[in-house]
Amino acid sequence: MSDILTDESWMRYAIRLAQRAQDLGEVPVGAVLIKNEKVVAEGWNQVIKMHDPSAHAEIVAIRQAGSVIENYRLIDTTLYVTLEPCVMCMGAIAQARIQRLVFGAFDEKRGCVCNALALSNAPFLNHHVQWQGGILEDTCSQLLKDFFAARRKR
Repeated sequence: MSDILTDESWMRYAIRLAQRAQDLGEVPVGAVLIKNEKVVAEGWNQVIKMHDPSAHAEIVAIRQAGSVIENYRLIDTTLYVTLEPCVMCMGAIAQARIQRLVFGAFDEKRGCVCNALALSNAPFLNHHVQWQGGILEDTCSQLLKDFFAARRKR
């Protein structure tokens, strides 16, 4: 299986997780962490449910993975997330030593991989994350657009 097909398959998985967030009334972002082509952890936005501003999909998945692997360093893993991570999530991704990040929708205003900030290769960080953006971008973007359009109609 080619990398692109694999990336698309895992992104579809992350999209299903984003839909879980949406079902809870949360911003629809999902994340899945993979090691050796197997799911280690998954997460979706739960800031409202958990009363925790740090409960972004990526953070939820990273916390779960640390428990599963029994290590705070998530070496040789790939994180798939439906939206370009924010500054908090990029900090956690770098601290966890995640090898590769794949995301769907770019976030021009708050994305910190390559937009508002470029933390994937910031010289002050010890770990630089390999990344690929735009995987199933239209689907990931539309999920967010539909969610916010429905919220504005309330």
